[in-house]
Amino acid sequence: MKEEIKYAFSLTIPIMAGYLFLGASYGILSYTQGLPAWLVVLSSVLIYAGSAQFASVPVFGAAFNPVSTALLTLMINARHIFYGITMLDKYQPVKQPKKSYLIFGLTDEAFSLVAGIDIPKNLNDSSVYFWITLFSQSYWVLGTILGLTLGRFIPINTEGIEFVLTALFWTIFVEQWLSANTHSPALIGLGAGFICLLIFGSGSFMIPAMLLIIAIFLILYRKG
Repeated sequence: MKEEIKYAFSLTIPIMAGYLFLGASYGILSYTQGLPAWLVVLSSVLIYAGSAQFASVPVFGAAFNPVSTALLTLMINARHIFYGITMLDKYQPVKQPKKSYLIFGLTDEAFSLVAGIDIPKNLNDSSVYFWITLFSQSYWVLGTILGLTLGRFIPINTEGIEFVLTALFWTIFVEQWLSANTHSPALIGLGAGFICLLIFGSGSFMIPAMLLIIAIFLILYRKG
């Protein structure tokens, strides 16, 4: 157990840097919008979805509309359907209740990390996945609390601060690129994303890109 914890923590250091900063920006934004601290922290514990949480800030302050809220959340997080399909094999041996928590905590960054790691044979895979997920959420919750505290005492301009998430994506991508034996999956993902971006635009390209990537891999799998 101790070795799995140390290994998982070392892997999540880039996520810690991003989540503390981005979680803090969410906490600051929520504080400036007048949301109660307990609700903000609870959302980081129970919702734990960066983009959806940022989008939820005005929703919490408006009249409750469950249908529009559900549709908004689905549109923002629909990509996680494809993440889940990709992780079926890796998470299949994991026992409950850890499996349910891994499914809940499968963020973009956790997916990028878990999908690309080659865990040493002397470590328990399920335990490593669990600690990666738990560490990642802990960083986000701590970042949220930090942001609420800073927002209370220090006026901060958060314009453009969400770019830290993009920077975190690129950091993980470069690390995986350098450690991978083959770059074809990454090139397929980049190519499909770029094509769909040109066709559908920045606001609607994510789901078509995911579908195109799956279609390409299915074709390659059948040929192989």
